[in-house]
Amino acid sequence: MKILVCGGAGYIGSHTVWALYEKGYEIVVFDNLSTGNKESIPSKIELVIGDITNKNDLDNLFKKHKFDCIMDFAAKIVVPESVSKPLEYFYNNTEGVRLLIEQMKLHKIKNFVFSSTAAVYGKIDGGICNEDTILKPINPYGESKLSAEKIIQWCSHSYDFNYAILRYFNVAGADQKLRTGLKGNKLTHIIPIMTNSMLSQEMFNIFGNDYNTPDGTCIRDYVHVSDVAEAHVLALEYLSKQNKSLIVNLGSNSGFSVKEVIDEGLKFKNFNFKYSPRRDGDPDMLIASNSKIKSLLKWSPKKTLKEMIETDFIFREKNYK
Repeated sequence: MKILVCGGAGYIGSHTVWALYEKGYEIVVFDNLSTGNKESIPSKIELVIGDITNKNDLDNLFKKHKFDCIMDFAAKIVVPESVSKPLEYFYNNTEGVRLLIEQMKLHKIKNFVFSSTAAVYGKIDGGICNEDTILKPINPYGESKLSAEKIIQWCSHSYDFNYAILRYFNVAGADQKLRTGLKGNKLTHIIPIMTNSMLSQEMFNIFGNDYNTPDGTCIRDYVHVSDVAEAHVLALEYLSKQNKSLIVNLGSNSGFSVKEVIDEGLKFKNFNFKYSPRRDGDPDMLIASNSKIKSLLKWSPKKTLKEMIETDFIFREKNYK
């Protein structure tokens, strides 16, 4: 089976490429390297440099290769940036998907695995969401991903292909063999920001300690990036064997408060932190119900919060500049 991995040199994409590679799949990575790194993928895998929003790049790629499945990780993901640059997010995250599906239609490709996000849910009442929770994005990033999901679902009926949509919550950690991990300084999630503070000794801000939670800090669902990569391989296998589509949350079904993450980090290495005013729009708790992915894909997260922090720190230390 030949797999096209769009955005395969990026953070989650590269971990999935390694997981596919170790399973013996034939892989082509397509990436514009705006945030990805060619050093993050196996040297034996073909890397095609191009952009999913460039029709000529796509035409040339699909003329050269016959794919059985497309995996799409190629997205802009920074929420505040999406608010200031919404057109860029809709163009990349939504129009890019439309152009990929156009190629699927033309070349009769039957399987599509899409990297989505918990941001499609928006603010959740009650804190725990399943796949039937009302979809109400509160920023252009979440809206661009939801628009892409809708394109995928409508087109699958018209053009006869199956899809797997995986909605991530908080992904963290790095490959335990240190072959790939989160690079760069454009950090948006608590664990890499925290490990970066361990290395730089810059002050780490905790936004809010007055939430309606046991310790006053907000609670989130965390999952190791290697577990996320495994879920993508299982989703691919499901599509090829079951000939059915699915939409699933990708989370742990449990949560840690920001204070608990800090305490776990301090066991590993000392760093400075302070409390700052809470940010607008942050809910008290956001946790994924993962009963559906457990049932359909027989997937459950294996790695601990400790492993997320340690692998991220070790990889970041190795690549720290």
